[in-house]
Amino acid sequence: MNRLTARRIVKHRAFELAIIAVIIINAVFIGVESYGYNAIINTLQSVILGVFTAEILLRYVAADGVKSFFSDGWNIFDLTLVVIGYIPESIFSGSSWVLAIRVVRVFRVLRLLRTLKEVKLIITALTKSISSLFYNAVFFFIFLYLFAIIGVALFRLPDRCTLTPQQQEVLAQLEVETPQVYTARPDPFGNLGEALFTLFRELTGDDWAALRYNQITASEHGLISASPTVITAYHIVWFVLSACLLLNLVVGAIVNNYQISMDETEAKKNKA
Repeated sequence: MNRLTARRIVKHRAFELAIIAVIIINAVFIGVESYGYNAIINTLQSVILGVFTAEILLRYVAADGVKSFFSDGWNIFDLTLVVIGYIPESIFSGSSWVLAIRVVRVFRVLRLLRTLKEVKLIITALTKSISSLFYNAVFFFIFLYLFAIIGVALFRLPDRCTLTPQQQEVLAQLEVETPQVYTARPDPFGNLGEALFTLFRELTGDDWAALRYNQITASEHGLISASPTVITAYHIVWFVLSACLLLNLVVGAIVNNYQISMDETEAKKNKA
């Protein structure tokens, strides 16, 4: 088969739809295999592997040479999955490599990202957003770190070993009133690491108001020195800052680059 014929086949819409159908079927089979071994499914997976092999060979023939083929990251991704598919699990019997091979093969589902043009546009936008997202992440982490340190200073519960018998009774009463927070879980602001996780959890909207009520209860029992006003202000400011400002910076960067990618795609269509 010559290059021109291979290129026509690869670029034909029917070929793309057929590959999409095979990828979807493969994804379904991967899900079925998670329930246990099935000889029929295993045989069909071998057939699908043969289809993927034929596809990658066609793409190789259709390319303008070896350099052109391997300059496309998607081709390298597809070729890697195909090669891994031919590695027999028997040679790694009883090894952790078997699990690694199975996990990598699951990534065949991601081949849908290549075949769907709209999805490729989203990936292009995300790729272009990496640099701006990095600086947004730095900006976010600065505030996360700052609020975590403030939270530890204001809201950390005292160590039980340092409490007087009367204070231990108060802490026990607090644990009875809020068992889901102070018995089954660590102190939300007991250390810097736990505080960072707590603030990230609040960012997702996970029960942050309940955390505020629990800390007010702790304040009323005299276990933390922060007043209810300070507690309320702290949580509201963090939630507004993180959920409404910092996240919108990330969304704005992605949307901006998505629009740029759409404009570039439209410009290429007009030139063609």
